[in-house]
Amino acid sequence: MSEPFSIPIRVYIEDTDAGGIVYYVNYLKYMERARTELVRALGYDKPAMPQQGLLLVVHSAEVQYRRSAILDDELRATAAVARVGRAAVTFVQKIWRGSEIICEGVVKVACVDDASRKPCAFPQPIHQALKAASQHS
Repeated sequence: MSEPFSIPIRVYIEDTDAGGIVYYVNYLKYMERARTELVRALGYDKPAMPQQGLLLVVHSAEVQYRRSAILDDELRATAAVARVGRAAVTFVQKIWRGSEIICEGVVKVACVDDASRKPCAFPQPIHQALKAASQHS
């Protein structure tokens, strides 16, 4: 199995709480960046598709926090496509500090109609690109 898509992350002071530890919600932001860049690497430069009247929105997220990151840490956020359905894609994501996983999660993203906010099928080209990137589909 190939390595998952990854991006580097540096922890800045704005990412930390008063104790100098990365605030928990920022790990979700790091995961969002990795998913966005993965979709960009698949040829889609916008995470939403407003010109087609479609949006990609988080349906659910399950996250486990293992260790704390601190100011100036060098991290790596990964994203791998686990499952692709007609109107949703599930990503497995990890935040690494060196060789240690400090946070991991499963994030399901749905394709929705911009006007109705109801689920709708992915356009065929992006569906095929996600399927091709999938490790288990």
